[in-house]
Amino acid sequence: MKRTILAAFAGCVIATPAWSVDNVNKDYIKSLAAPGKTVLVVEYYDGSGKAVDRKGYASASGYVAVSPTDFRVDGKTNLHLYGLQPCQGEMVNRKEDFAGTCADFAQQQLQIMLKSPKVIFCRAFVSEQSSPTQNATCYGYYNYPGSLDSVDMFEEQLLSLGALRLTKKPDGSYDRPDLAQAEDVGKEGSYGMWADPRVKAQ
Repeated sequence: MKRTILAAFAGCVIATPAWSVDNVNKDYIKSLAAPGKTVLVVEYYDGSGKAVDRKGYASASGYVAVSPTDFRVDGKTNLHLYGLQPCQGEMVNRKEDFAGTCADFAQQQLQIMLKSPKVIFCRAFVSEQSSPTQNATCYGYYNYPGSLDSVDMFEEQLLSLGALRLTKKPDGSYDRPDLAQAEDVGKEGSYGMWADPRVKAQ
């Protein structure tokens, strides 16, 4: 599975508006790296899109996925990748040698993403700042000398790998239409959940 996610990092460049990976300062994110630690920075924005506060963390052991869409920052705070969800029930992907629940597969893939970034950079609205579970958009800086040096949006990668899918509003439209193209990559490639016909029928 690690080979799968690395291949997706290298080959999947998806343009999205607003908080897309193309609109973040990649050099700034890379500059936050510290030897022997995973650095996590959360920037908080007001309604006009201006950064008004910032919190920083560092971990020698990395960060842990606590659900298919959430990971723990510290004992008081989790970050939630909003607008995404796992499929329902069970799934099988023979190519990736996985059979089990959709939730387990998604959480496993999120944990892979959390395992090796040098920096995790997240954006949230200032209204989320005191919440124990904060809606955020997150990016990882991955550096494997000689093979990979990139900043990737977590949500784009998890959608394109078929680990998660977009949630929908009551009218059937996506909560995050800016990421529809990433989900299409997963569907068209039959990656992750999309390899299982039962999921396609949901």
